[in-house]
Amino acid sequence: MDLNLKNKIVVVSGSAGKEGSIGETIINRLADEGAIPVLVDRNARGFEYVERLQKRGVNSLFVQTDVTDPVAIENAVKVIGAKYGRIDAIINNVGVNDGAGLDSSYEDFMNSLKLNVVSYFLLTKYSLPFLKESKGNILNIGSKVALTGQGGTSGYAAAKGGVLGLTREWAVDLIQYGIRSNAIIIAESYTPAYEDWIKTLPDGEAVLKKISKTIPLESRMTKTEEIADTALFIISEKSSHTTGQFVFVDGGYVHLDRALISDVN
Repeated sequence: MDLNLKNKIVVVSGSAGKEGSIGETIINRLADEGAIPVLVDRNARGFEYVERLQKRGVNSLFVQTDVTDPVAIENAVKVIGAKYGRIDAIINNVGVNDGAGLDSSYEDFMNSLKLNVVSYFLLTKYSLPFLKESKGNILNIGSKVALTGQGGTSGYAAAKGGVLGLTREWAVDLIQYGIRSNAIIIAESYTPAYEDWIKTLPDGEAVLKKISKTIPLESRMTKTEEIADTALFIISEKSSHTTGQFVFVDGGYVHLDRALISDVN
């Protein structure tokens, strides 16, 4: 299916994670569709990713940015605007489950919010003039933790709850401009960060197997490619009448009957 994303300027925050991360997968899928991926991330790995894309003949840009810094985000959008003159979509993809729980300091809690939800607000705020002009759209990457809780991660849970609230709020705010706002909610996806966590556990493989069995559809983790493909569909004109929605790419993890789950022992 041609999603008509060719030459669309799509800004993706949190897009310089390790190879195989959600952000890195999204930018490559965008390139496959002929879009122009713009990477916004603090990790210098983004320079390498853009170089690879350019060797493929893909027009791409990396703006190294501390997404917890309002001035840095504002400046990043200025750089993007100066180069391309427009923005057609933004994908807010920053997410670090940093373990800022009830035993954490006020500063740690606030830092978690700045990274995991305030960055979404800032990138959207500063990109808004361009989105109004293009009648573009916003896609927020969320987490099941906002709905299910997890334990020991108050900052991340509060931030991801805020992401869902902002998704609906922006859908209402921006409907007058023809701007759509949606969110993808992810449950268990085997990203490099997830793999790193599994490796810290004494019997990580057993834990991974147990978690996988709790996912109703096929008893497996969601692939980052499945998340990326859904993201591209939502930001495309093929989803032109979809706004204010939470799209779950989770193999039924959050909603389906627990009776579907195989023996997890």
